[in-house]
Amino acid sequence: MKHDAVIVGGSFAGLAAATYLARARRSVRVIDTGKPRNRFTEASHGFLGQDGSDPRQILDTASTQLSAYPSVEILDGEAVQARADGDAFRITLAGGAELTASKLILAFGLRDVLPDIPGLQERWGKTVLHCPYCHGFEFSDRALGVLYRTPMSVHHALLIAEWGPTTLYLNGADLDPADAETLAQRGVAVEPGVAMRLEGDGTSLSSIALEDGRHRQVEALYIAPQSCLSSPLAEQLGVAIEDSPFGPLIGTDENKMTSVPGVYAAGDIARAPHSVSWAVADGVTAGTSAHRALVFG
Repeated sequence: MKHDAVIVGGSFAGLAAATYLARARRSVRVIDTGKPRNRFTEASHGFLGQDGSDPRQILDTASTQLSAYPSVEILDGEAVQARADGDAFRITLAGGAELTASKLILAFGLRDVLPDIPGLQERWGKTVLHCPYCHGFEFSDRALGVLYRTPMSVHHALLIAEWGPTTLYLNGADLDPADAETLAQRGVAVEPGVAMRLEGDGTSLSSIALEDGRHRQVEALYIAPQSCLSSPLAEQLGVAIEDSPFGPLIGTDENKMTSVPGVYAAGDIARAPHSVSWAVADGVTAGTSAHRALVFG
């Protein structure tokens, strides 16, 4: 059976795209591994009408509502291969099953690669954070830190200072004198020492232990991690992939179509910066664009 669309990824972008295609009465299959990027956090902030909600609960509700449409099926599994097949696309699942679709929407998300510092991984999404708009309010006026990863970390620290007293932890990196002056004018402290581990009860954060034996108080640590595409499908299909300070991003036009006609990309893999709201909006764009292409060719 040839479906109208197959969507790889059942998180915010993928489900939004599927919902609009379903409402257009199109045959849709969503393939999802059940591992959304924000699964490490207990609350999603800034999403209209869902501020502070558990993101997994939002997705569960969306999946339930989507499943009520008769032309849609959500498949638990992993898409491991995708290729063009004439005027369609053939998608192979990990178990060997194959799906064929006229349009393909990639919404499989990114995978974050975190620094190898003891105590950091288990605090990711809780007290080690990325986006201040998503989590900054909850740590207002407390001791905040930014872990240096790239020169963009300076900009990150200047922004985080909006929420409270901030220290940029260079972790052994060098700092440009002009950046040091800008940070000082903004009131951002600079710590040159190398971070050895994060400390605190459970997933809370109280301090950073430095290589020289000192301990610096910090209650929330921000980092812009290196990210990578969580699936090889984009490379297999030959879509254009761009470099960005955040990692690789799939290039798309205003309709979220990639460089390969009939293949769309939505969510964190196809934009920067990232948020649930943007992922949903881009999913809607991809879904409606794919539908119009089905109608008008």
